[in-house]
Amino acid sequence: MEISFRDAVTAIHGMGFGVLQLLAYSGAFAAIYATSVSASPWTPTRAELWGVSLGFAAMALLAWLAVLAGAYVVYPWHRAVPPAGTLSLDGYPQRLLMANPATSGWHDVGVEWKEHIAWFAPISLTAAASVFARYGARLRGMKGLRNSVIGLTALAFAATGVAGFFGAMLNKFAPVRTSCR
Repeated sequence: MEISFRDAVTAIHGMGFGVLQLLAYSGAFAAIYATSVSASPWTPTRAELWGVSLGFAAMALLAWLAVLAGAYVVYPWHRAVPPAGTLSLDGYPQRLLMANPATSGWHDVGVEWKEHIAWFAPISLTAAASVFARYGARLRGMKGLRNSVIGLTALAFAATGVAGFFGAMLNKFAPVRTSCR
């Protein structure tokens, strides 16, 4: 099996940035719970709190890298227009999906959802990371703000999951490969 440059970039986008971000959510939820929700709270030292805040910031960075790589590197390859007279649409994923009635729904729903919902993750995580960095363990006494951090993190998790699901399915039906130009 040969992996093209576009295959590698797509894998880094989804399996690198995206999957690492998904794995980091367990740590984020554990930190929020341990510092501000549980009955016997963890009172982190200044260094530990800095480490958790750094972890939140790293998650936000991974989200931004995944979304920016997807929007400005992978997606233009996906929507490449084949030259007139092209017989094989293998190098043109958008046109390949749209050409077959059985897969056109993946473009109509999958691509549209993926390209829009994915932006919720980095925006929400950046907001949650900055609030957590600012207030840390003091969120225990700020129920509304704490619930906002939990909600923003949950929204980012859901957006990442939906975008990742559609990305994986789209790559299965119409992978972004080297175009046939």
